[in-house]
Amino acid sequence: MTPQSPTPRSNPPRPNPMKRLAAAYAESVRLKLLALVLAPLLVGAPVLLMIVWAWGTQGYDQLLVNKVSSDLGTARQFFDRVQMSLRNGLEGVATSHRLALVLERGASTDLRRLLDEEAEEHGLDYLLLLDAGGMVRAGGSFAVPADRSGWSVVREALHGYAQHGLEVFAPAELEALNPALRRAAHTPLVPTRAARPDPRNVENHGAEDRGLVIQVAIPFDGPDGRLLGVLEGGVLLNGNQGIVDRLNTIVYQDASLPLGSQGTATLFLGDTRIATNVRLFEGQRALGTRASQAVAEKVLDRGEPWLGSAFVVNDTYVSGYQPLADTAGRRIGMLYVGFLESPLRDTLYKALAGLFLLFLLVSGLGTLVGLRGARAIFRPLERMAGVIARIEGGEDSARIGPTASRDELGRLARAFDHLLDSVAARRWELQRSAEELDRKVALRTAALEEANATLRRAQQQLVMNEKLTAIGELTAGVAHEINNPVAVIQGNLDLLREVLGDGIEPVRQEVRLIDEQTRRIHAIVTKLLQFARPGDFAGYAEPTDVNGVLSDCLVLTRHNLNRARVTVTLKAEAGGPVEMNRGELQQVLINLIVNAMQAMPEGGRLTLDSRDIGPDERLPGAEPFEGVLVGVEDTGHGIAAGDLARIFDPFFTTKKQTGTGLGLSISYAIVQRYGGRITVESDPGRGTRFTLWLRRQAVYSDQPTAPFFAAQRITAGG
Repeated sequence: MTPQSPTPRSNPPRPNPMKRLAAAYAESVRLKLLALVLAPLLVGAPVLLMIVWAWGTQGYDQLLVNKVSSDLGTARQFFDRVQMSLRNGLEGVATSHRLALVLERGASTDLRRLLDEEAEEHGLDYLLLLDAGGMVRAGGSFAVPADRSGWSVVREALHGYAQHGLEVFAPAELEALNPALRRAAHTPLVPTRAARPDPRNVENHGAEDRGLVIQVAIPFDGPDGRLLGVLEGGVLLNGNQGIVDRLNTIVYQDASLPLGSQGTATLFLGDTRIATNVRLFEGQRALGTRASQAVAEKVLDRGEPWLGSAFVVNDTYVSGYQPLADTAGRRIGMLYVGFLESPLRDTLYKALAGLFLLFLLVSGLGTLVGLRGARAIFRPLERMAGVIARIEGGEDSARIGPTASRDELGRLARAFDHLLDSVAARRWELQRSAEELDRKVALRTAALEEANATLRRAQQQLVMNEKLTAIGELTAGVAHEINNPVAVIQGNLDLLREVLGDGIEPVRQEVRLIDEQTRRIHAIVTKLLQFARPGDFAGYAEPTDVNGVLSDCLVLTRHNLNRARVTVTLKAEAGGPVEMNRGELQQVLINLIVNAMQAMPEGGRLTLDSRDIGPDERLPGAEPFEGVLVGVEDTGHGIAAGDLARIFDPFFTTKKQTGTGLGLSISYAIVQRYGGRITVESDPGRGTRFTLWLRRQAVYSDQPTAPFFAAQRITAGG
């Protein structure tokens, strides 16, 4: 016997811990209750902490933005008040008795002394006296007579209006006023991180030499009320730390910025700091540093205020920037206020961290209390589960026993809920089946109604086409039979004129009437043939400028329109051509214009308009298409509601003596031949509007005549 090799032993697969936990959770009420108790604390608490953190920081940021926005408004009011105080002070000088006496004496030294004293008293860096032509009469360091009338504020003052504003003075202008002003305006540029590139080379000692000046001009009059001259004064803001420090003191008073933050204020010329209390190091002011590129682009380039965090020189500040404009409205600089952000941000984070620790402590205590409370539920539930297991095992005498809890009712409630769930499931199934049946019935009904409507429209179109075909054949025959006798009459009439010569004078009027009526018969026959065989009269389709055709139609009908006292309004706004024969389009438009003129026997207003239509516009019941919409609107007597549905029918006319009833029908056939439509809207007594829907690219129709017009939108009563 051959010995058998031993069968290798395979290791049993290790159970997955997650599956074991899921199975235990599905079978254990204890685990479910623990999950219900601990979930709000272990899951909800972190989520709530994150929400509090997000809301807290967002709300705090908004408070900071609101704070700096309010500070910026206060700073702007103070800056405007500084300008107004300079203006008020200079107005006082202009109306002072002392100035009048000095002008009366005319001594130049006294006038110069007066200007210097008043400039010092009112804090002005220069003060000029100009004559009535804007020329400098006294003040300044001008080497030659200077004309100041080119400045906006001076120009306003020469017209009798006191004015003030901000202006940028070139270095030469500062030198002419006072060489000390040019030196004071000179601000060496300092390399600044995050600033945008500047053509001025900082490494080669670049500098800002222009001056930002508050310029004031006040007119003053003589005793007779005649303008004698203008007082012009100004304050250089470059290096003017007094204004900046006063502004900072007013905006950021004591205790307005707690927690060690520091308020700052700055005046910019362009993006360069020319007056500031922002510090670089060792107390040195950051003059010559520049604003960041992001701030300059938003405030100077786009003219929008900046409210929020911004990098300022060497730290982050909660900043507010507002553009400053000169008297011509050009943005020439910025006004800035802000405060150091880091102390406030650190305090916020400490407060939130303390709140989070307190939250965690409360959550821990709540977890302990929840576990102790859940334990009181575990035991009755376990006892109840044991009794149910014993009953399922056949132990009918098993009882839970007397207890103060209501666990038995909970058991009954679950059983009852199970029953209710079964009933609800069946009811939902029946309701779903009923809804599905209703939906199918509704779909079938809608499809049937649509099929019936299509059948009715097809039947109506068939009947109309048969009628129009019969009319066309009859019309062609009648036209042919009429043409022969008309040609004979016309030929004999011409022979009669030739034979009688001057002897025709006694009956010349009657012969003329016969000739006119013969030509009228010929015109009617031509229209009949055009209606019966429109293809024989069709022209070559080409890209046609609707606006040009409208203009040509007005030229052709202008004499008749003027004679009928009709005022024409043309609104040609169409931007592209349509594919259509130009002569046929002109025929349609002239027919509509003549009809409109005849509808206004006492005169009125005719409006012709055109505009492009896109693929999103359509006629009711028709597919959308791109093209041009042309309107012909009059203020005549309108069309009766009963006639609207028939106006495009062949031989229908309300002009019994002169009309043939073919003009509108032929016009409709022409437009419809190229895939277009004509609609009409009329309000009896107020006017009528015909609208042509012309396609950008024609869709040719082989219909012999106009389609059934009742399918189109016809609006009566406006």
